[in-house]
Amino acid sequence: MIRFALTQCDFLTVLICVSDQEQLPGKMRKSWMDETFAGITNLDIRIFDYEEALLPNSSVSSETISEIWATAFSRLLPDHTLLITSEPYGAYVARFMGIQHIPFDPQRIQVPVSATAIRKDPAAWWKFLPSSVKPDLNVKVVILGTESTGKTTLTAQLADHFHATAVLEAGRDLIDDSNEFSIDDLYLVANAHATIIDDASRGNSPLLIIDTDVHITISYGRYAFATALDLSPEIFRKNRADIYLYLNNDVPFVQDGTRLSQEERDKLDAFHRQTLQDYHIPFEEITGNWEERFAKAVALTKAAMERKIDWIAGLASPHT
Repeated sequence: MIRFALTQCDFLTVLICVSDQEQLPGKMRKSWMDETFAGITNLDIRIFDYEEALLPNSSVSSETISEIWATAFSRLLPDHTLLITSEPYGAYVARFMGIQHIPFDPQRIQVPVSATAIRKDPAAWWKFLPSSVKPDLNVKVVILGTESTGKTTLTAQLADHFHATAVLEAGRDLIDDSNEFSIDDLYLVANAHATIIDDASRGNSPLLIIDTDVHITISYGRYAFATALDLSPEIFRKNRADIYLYLNNDVPFVQDGTRLSQEERDKLDAFHRQTLQDYHIPFEEITGNWEERFAKAVALTKAAMERKIDWIAGLASPHT
C-alpha cells in the first residue's frame, strides 16, 4: 500500500497510530518501516501516539468514529489533500476531511495476508514479512559452552529436528587453533558472527539455532588477554536471543589437535560462566549423556517457541 501510495502523490506521510492500549512499541514499528523504505526522500514516517479515551479504536468502520479521527488528522496534517487506505473507513475519513480517498486492494487480493493471520500463525505467513520485521519476530536459540562439549553437533541436530536455520560459529573459519590467536582476531570474530546472525535472521526460517555468541568471544578475550573487548551496542543487539542453552563439560573431552588442553578447557568454562553472569545473560544448563542433552534442548526450544508465539499473539490491540 505504501509503495502504491508513493506513485499517487508528490509527498507521502505514513502515520503509525499507536494506542495507549497496544503492546507493540511504536519505535519498533517505525524502525521496520525506516529500514524497508530507506533512501526514499519524499516519504515521512511518523509515530502518532494517542489515547483511546479520546480517539476511539474499533475494528468496525463507523462514520461517527471516522469523524473524530478526521478532526485529529486535519489538525495534524492540514496541508494534505489525499488519503490512501485499505479499509472502508477511509472513505468516511476523507469525506470528513474534505480530501480525496483512493482505496488500495481492500479485498487483500494482491497480498492475501493480514496482521491478524500473522499473529495467529507467524510461521505460516513468514514469507510475507519484510526482512526488516523478521529479526524481531523470529526465535533465536543460542548454544553456549566451553570447548569439546558438543555445541556444533547439537546445533545441527536441533536445526534438523525443527527444520530451522543453523548459524555456525564464525570463529571456526577465522581462527584455526584455540592456542594461537590475537585480540584482533577476536574483534573479527565478533563482527563476523553478528553479521552472520543478522543475515540469517532475515531469511526463510522463523527459528534460528546459533552456535556460540558474542559473550563467548568476550570470554576468550578475558581468558587469553585479560582484556574486555570494546564492542558496539549494535553487535550485542544482533546477538540478542530468546534462550541460551549452556552445555556442561560433563562429557568426554576430545582433542582434535586445535583445542585447548582439557585443563585449560575447564578453566575457560569458568570464564564463560562468569562472563555470562557479568552481562546478566540467563541460561539453561544442559547436562547428561548425548541423548539426554538433545531431549532437554528440544524441550527448551519448544518452550521458547511457544513463548514467542504467545508474545506475537498478544501484540493485537484490545479491539482487533
